[in-house]
Amino acid sequence: MRLAATALAMALALPAMAQPLTGNIAIHDPSIAVLDDGFVSFATGVERAGDGGQIRTKTSPDGLDWQESGPLPGGMPEWVSEELGLTPPNLWAPSVFEKDGVHYLYYSASSFGRNDSAIGLMTNDALDATDPTAGWEDQGMVIRSHAGDDYNAIDPARIDTGGKAWLAFGSFWDGIRMVELDPATGMALPDTELIALASRGGGAIEAPSILQHDGKFYLFVSFDRCCNGIASSYRIMVGRADAVEGPYLDRDGKPLLEGGSTELLKADGRMRGPGGQEVFMRDGQPWLAWHWYDRDQNGMPKLALSAIEFDDEGWPVIEGPAF
Repeated sequence: MRLAATALAMALALPAMAQPLTGNIAIHDPSIAVLDDGFVSFATGVERAGDGGQIRTKTSPDGLDWQESGPLPGGMPEWVSEELGLTPPNLWAPSVFEKDGVHYLYYSASSFGRNDSAIGLMTNDALDATDPTAGWEDQGMVIRSHAGDDYNAIDPARIDTGGKAWLAFGSFWDGIRMVELDPATGMALPDTELIALASRGGGAIEAPSILQHDGKFYLFVSFDRCCNGIASSYRIMVGRADAVEGPYLDRDGKPLLEGGSTELLKADGRMRGPGGQEVFMRDGQPWLAWHWYDRDQNGMPKLALSAIEFDDEGWPVIEGPAF
């Protein structure tokens, strides 16, 4: 009877039918800024596009119709090549965060299959949806991982809570980590220790994002494989904790540090490999942005946005993209 009641509660908690997104919604690893004059998306740069692989932007007046607004200027930051000893073809998985009118844009610099990686930061004091590529200043490196480390410094996402700022990050290796930041500069505090949040013992886990809601913290991650078109096995998972530092547990009480996690969204019909997700707030409501691969359009990666609802047990529920 408990299982039946839980299933009914989850069904009743499903959000209203999502509206189809239109325009140019081809994207990888979306992050969304909600501004007074519209919406801006930031996404992984395009290899061999002639712009140094910089973070790409799109704009929308309503969150439904999206148009390309180009890459951020400046090409690959000079410090990246100097620090890594190579020039990556593009920057990955940006994450935008706003505090006191300043937008902080974290980004990943690495090469495929390596954890010799770094997370950088750009800031913008006056982000404008009509010209989202203007006004960015690169602040340099936030955190670094090397080949001998058991973590990978990519896929950043910031959360501020209790007067402190934190950056969750990680991909493969031993999983998801978190580092404390200076809330004003957005840079890692000196000599701060890394906190482990989730692990699959070397298995595929990445793209963390943390939501604070009703006294709980929710850690969203992607399991399995990205970036292989309709063969992608990405799926969105979640765990919950009483504190931002964890411990995060799944619905059955298994720690995420021991491989636990509750499935939120997986491939279904035309939608393949949903993942690369990030939380954002819209009109006081938490939303989730992610990408998925369209089976009916040769695996094109597309943007999806969904309001996050909660079932009677306080677990998030989202709906897949509308076509």
